[in-house]
Amino acid sequence: MSAIASYRALLRIVGPAYIVVAFLGRIPLAMSQLGVLVLVSTSTGRYGLGGAAAGILAVANAVGSPLAGALADRIGQRPVVLVQSLVGAVGLAGIVLVVHLDSPTVLIFAAAAIAGFAMPQVGPLARVRWRPITQDEGDQRRLVDAAFSYEGAADEASFVLGPATIGVLALLAEPAGALLAAAVLLAVFGSWFAIHPTAALAKSSTTGGVGSGALWTVVFAVLVFAQFCIGMVFGSVQTGTTVLATAAGHAGVAGLIHATLGIGSVTAGLAITALPERILYATRMLVAALGLLVLSSPLLLVDTVPELVGVIALLGFAVAPYMISNFALAGILVPLHRVGTAMTLLAGATGVGYAAGASIAGRLADDHGHTAAFAVTVSAAGLAVLLALTANKSLREARPVSA
Repeated sequence: MSAIASYRALLRIVGPAYIVVAFLGRIPLAMSQLGVLVLVSTSTGRYGLGGAAAGILAVANAVGSPLAGALADRIGQRPVVLVQSLVGAVGLAGIVLVVHLDSPTVLIFAAAAIAGFAMPQVGPLARVRWRPITQDEGDQRRLVDAAFSYEGAADEASFVLGPATIGVLALLAEPAGALLAAAVLLAVFGSWFAIHPTAALAKSSTTGGVGSGALWTVVFAVLVFAQFCIGMVFGSVQTGTTVLATAAGHAGVAGLIHATLGIGSVTAGLAITALPERILYATRMLVAALGLLVLSSPLLLVDTVPELVGVIALLGFAVAPYMISNFALAGILVPLHRVGTAMTLLAGATGVGYAAGASIAGRLADDHGHTAAFAVTVSAAGLAVLLALTANKSLREARPVSA
């Protein structure tokens, strides 16, 4: 089955409405991190504080998401995601309120933590649904592979549209209006994703019996750290972009600049399903990691917004293939009854990496400017290469854990 035929089959199986809802449901998370960074930074004039607030939101989400994923594995996604969507929307509105009231730093951090803890990870939970959705279809392996490629591209597209939306709304309605828009989107489309009929399929798949397969293996730990590395790339790139754009007098377009990262990433993510199955995910992960390092290195030389846009656009071509390989390996190697927990743990590790990248880059940028922030990006890419090289043999030889 060709890549295009696979995508057509997936669209036929679930219908276009589900694709739209599951995509828009993940946009608020993509908006929230940069939205908080821009809102707090512009309101206080301190990049370190903005980066810390965005990092706290990401860390709280990293803590809350696996807990929610484990609960969804036990009782189903519908009640869990519904509560998360509504509480998360209130939390985002709360951040705007405390910043508007010039509240102490501790209250800003607390509001960011509450919002981050509550927000659902729609992308990883959508991945959980694809195996039961396609279980009665022919060539399920190819369909699931295409589904994971699509989800990787959708995640990247959300991180194009999310920052771009923040950029546009920051110009039209101030950063506060952008974050309130994210709250509305989450309340509507997050809830819709929660009650969609595919949620029931995921519940029957993951709660149909009791499993004993281990989740935490050496290989899974490798995948978690790999996502931490890509999270550091995201956090440091967003911070460096905000610093450079602000210095150039265009603070409001930082989101639009960062959004170019996803253009190449979406393209590569959709195309990767055309690769033959004989090219193992471990090999794809290594090649993509090398791509991250090579394509991020020119960030150390950029001094203008046009130069930054060009480098970030090219860097995106390595992002989705790296993430898709990690999530696909997790989907294959962890027990079926723990797949929701595994997917949200990987997403959580991305959030922790984002927090580390944004926080470190923000502190360095306060003293040394955007180049120091981008040095964090290159360092994170180097860690990704080292990890992929070290673990390549183990990843190639890993086999599914019995449930």
